[in-house]
Parts: sequence; C-alpha cells; structure tokens
Amino acid sequence: MKEYDTLIKNGYVVLPDRVQKLDIGIRDGCIAAIGEGLHGPASLEYNAENRYIFPGGIDVHVHFNEPGREDWEGFSTGSAMMAAGGMTTYFDMPLNGIPSTVSLSALHEKTQIAGQKSIVDFGLWGGLVPGNEEELAGFADGVIGFKAFMSPSGNPQFERADDQTLLQGMKQIAKLGSLLALHAESAPMIKHMQAEQTGTDADAYAGSRPIEAETEAVQRAINFAKLTGCPLHFVHISNAETIDTIEEAKQDGMDITVETCAHYLLFNHSSLQTQGAAAKCAPPLRPEKERQQLVQYLLDGKIDIVSSDHSPCPPELKDTTNMFTAWGGINGGQFTLMALIETALRYQIPLSRVAAWVSSNPAARFQLDKTKGEAAVGKAADLVVVDLETSHTITAQDLYTKHQQSLYIDHTFPCRIIQTFYQGEVVYHHQTGVTNHPSSI
Repeated sequence: MKEYDTLIKNGYVVLPDRVQKLDIGIRDGCIAAIGEGLHGPASLEYNAENRYIFPGGIDVHVHFNEPGREDWEGFSTGSAMMAAGGMTTYFDMPLNGIPSTVSLSALHEKTQIAGQKSIVDFGLWGGLVPGNEEELAGFADGVIGFKAFMSPSGNPQFERADDQTLLQGMKQIAKLGSLLALHAESAPMIKHMQAEQTGTDADAYAGSRPIEAETEAVQRAINFAKLTGCPLHFVHISNAETIDTIEEAKQDGMDITVETCAHYLLFNHSSLQTQGAAAKCAPPLRPEKERQQLVQYLLDGKIDIVSSDHSPCPPELKDTTNMFTAWGGINGGQFTLMALIETALRYQIPLSRVAAWVSSNPAARFQLDKTKGEAAVGKAADLVVVDLETSHTITAQDLYTKHQQSLYIDHTFPCRIIQTFYQGEVVYHHQTGVTNHPSSI
C-alpha cells in the first residue's frame, strides 16, 4: 500500500520562521508529513533539488468579470493565470460582472460559474452599493467580505458608496461579523483636481489623483469604523503617507489590515509616462521617491498583504493616449509572487517574509488558516516550486490571461516558477503549462 500520493524530495521549504531542506509527503490532497529523509511508496516522487518550495499564494484582489464580461477575463483564463503565478487561491471582486455581485441571486450565479471553470480555489467578494445595505445579511455567508468604492468605480453598474451608504453598510457588516474592503480615494478631491488639469497625458492623470485623496478617504473611513465597529481592509494603498494614517489606527487597537500591490513596489510614474495606458491604474503609480518609501514600509512590517489587483480589459480599451478615458487596470495577476521574491532578494530579507505577505497573512485575515497559508502537516498541499537560479524575462507568450497585454512584459525576474501543486495535484508546470482541476473554497 502506498504511503504517499506524492513525495517531494530535497527542496528548500519556506517555513514561517526559516527555510530548511526537507521532504514533503502528500496524501489525499493534504500534507501528511514534512521532514528529513522521508521514505515510503509514492505514486509520484518529485526531486526538488536546489529549488524552493513556497506555500501556495492567496491573491485577495482580482477582477475576473464573469458573468457578462468574460471577453475581459473569465474564470478559466484567470484561474490558469493564478496557477502559473503560484497562486492557489484567489478572491474575485464584485464590480465588473453583469450583474455585479450585490445580491444573493448574483452571488449564486457567479459561484456556479466559478465552480465549473476555476482550476484553483476561489472566494467571492460581495458589493456594498447605495440601496443594498439591508440585503447584505442575505448573502454574507457566501462571500469572503464586502467591497465598496469611495470614488467612482469606472463601472456605472457599481455605484460608489456615499457617506450614508458607508455608515449604514458598516453597521450591518459589523453585526454580521464580516469586514469591508475599501477603494479609498476622495471623490470630491478627484473631481476637483481633474477639473484643474489642462491635458490628458500621464502627468495630468497622476495630478488628478494625488496622495491626499487617498489619505483623506482613509481617515474618513477610519472615523466611520470607530462609530460602527466595522473591521476594514484597505486595498491597493500606493504610498507611505496613507499607511502612516492606517498604522496610527492600528496602534489604537482598530481591526484594520492594509494591502498594496506588486506593481506599486516595482514600477513608478515613469512607467505610465513611457508605457501609457498599460500602466494606468487607480490610485496611479507614484514617483520613484514614493515607490522607495512604500517598499521600505513593506520591509518595516507596516503592510499586511500584497495582492495583484489584476484588472485587465480588451486591448481596444487601452488603445488611446488619453489617460482619463483609457481603462484603468493592470494585467498582473501572474507575477505577484515573483515580484515579492525579487524584492526579498534585492533587499536581502528572508523568504519567509514573502510567504507571510502572500500566504499566511491573507489566510489569517480571512479565516482560512486552518487549512491554508503555510507548508504544515494537516494543511492543504497547495505548494509552489521556484527556481532562484534562473532569471525569467516576461514575453507576451508567457501570459495565461485572456489578453496578452501587460505592464510586466519585458520585465526580468530573478526567478522562475517551475511547478504549482493544488491539493496535491500538479496544476501548472513551466514546460507543459496548465492542467484542469476545478474546485472552490
């Protein structure tokens, strides 16, 4: 009788407090043993000599746009991209589907589609929009949390939450024991600053969404959370000044987490100037000084989670030099883990910090840590094998997304993702590509 389904030998396993050369035995989709010199019959034995084994990543922020906009990105292509990037779990945002995920019926429809098509685990965000505050209880059990915009979302079908909606929604979400993720930029500031611009280029767009718009919205949301007791998760924060505001609230004991995105860590405003709409996102990429400060705050432990905010679109929506009308979103979900490894190697910090940002911290925040988030006996065998001795320059042919257009094309990473295991099964290999193995949380 076989002892393991799969035995991974000789890899450097990235653990919460160290990296150690160990073997991993997998049985029934879970890690059955970790140790030196594991032996025993196995259906598959894999030699990971000189390679690093990370826990599967959890991307808490992606936009896959089904139902209704599968031509932008769907669960089939999106989950394939996740697997190729070492992400074995992702949370899909509620806004770009038709309908948006703001009701129980919409949630049921999206859950069914994702369950049929996704090749790795998924969770779904619900939406908080004006008029649905009293409906949140009806679908809270089926979502990972709720998401609202404090500035226009870019999708007229998903309205921004005004202050009254936020207060009412936060009160309901607190009662439900859930949390609220916020796109925090001040709508009045953005409207005012956009009117002040005289052009439509990269500089004008960045000028219309200043750091102060983030900081003001974050402080307002924190004040609302103090009144309502609602836990908050601030998404894609782009600068250190705003993180100072969040850090102060954390020190006061508030239940708040903060995420940034890989593109804010690797790229700056000059990328928007040179690459145009492929580098447009909201908040915008910041100047180099701000990027460096953000990286330092990551190293200082002031950022909890790093996500991709993968938000692609058909190429024609980026085919313009007008940065105000171009679709705002980065095609980057495949590269978060490699971006963090690049950061760790550049600043000589332990790889365990990478695993925390992309695995254990998301698992803990979203109550998945009983089964996910680290390489440990009893947890799901969601694992990523990475080669740190081989660089990888990204080409359009490397992309598993619906559209082969990305800010990351021509970027060279100092590593390559070799293989991704989801529940003990190989869902990606760098030579043979992606295989199908659908499931859901």
